[in-house]
Amino acid sequence: MRTNFRGKNGFVFTDAIENYINEKLKRISNYFTRPDELEARVVCSVQREDQTVEITIPTKHIVLRAEVTRDDLYAAIDFAIDKLETQIRRHKDKINSLYRQREGIAQFFKSNEELDLKGLQAELVGKNLVKSKKIELTPMTAEEAAMNMELVDHDFYVFLDVETGKPSIIYKRHDGQYAVIQTE
Repeated sequence: MRTNFRGKNGFVFTDAIENYINEKLKRISNYFTRPDELEARVVCSVQREDQTVEITIPTKHIVLRAEVTRDDLYAAIDFAIDKLETQIRRHKDKINSLYRQREGIAQFFKSNEELDLKGLQAELVGKNLVKSKKIELTPMTAEEAAMNMELVDHDFYVFLDVETGKPSIIYKRHDGQYAVIQTE
C-alpha cells in the first residue's frame, strides 16, 4: 500500500512517525487482495495540545476513512487504524456480496479481486466556505449508497442513482432511518 503524507497547521512528519504509520497500515493491507494498488492518504494536524490523524483509503466504489483526535499522536494513529479495521470487518461480507452481484466474481477483500482507485480531493476555500470536495459520482442503488455512507461515517452521501441516472443524496434521519433526496 502506497502512503501519501500531508501535514497541516505546522505538523511535520518525521521518519519515525512515517515508519510507525506504514507499519500499522500493513495490518489494513492484509485485508486486500491487491494492496500494492491502494493508496492511503494520511493527514496529521496539531491544534493546541491535540493531534488529529485522518486516514483515507479511496477505491473505485468505496472510501474507507477514519479521523481521530487525541493528545498523543501515536494513540491517535492506533485508534484510526483500529477504526479502519472495524469498518472493514463490519462491512466485508456486504461489500463482497455487492461486487459478486455487480461484477461477476470480482470482490473487494482478501482472496478476491481488488477495485480501482477513486480520486477524492479536498481543498480549503475562502473564510466562510471551509472545505470543498470534488467527487466522481458512481452509479449505485440507494442501498449501496447507504452502505458507503456508513463506511465513511458521514451523515449523508452523494451518488448517481442507477434507476434515474441522476445525482441523489442519501442521509440518516434523527430517528435512525434513511432518506433519499432525488434531483430533477
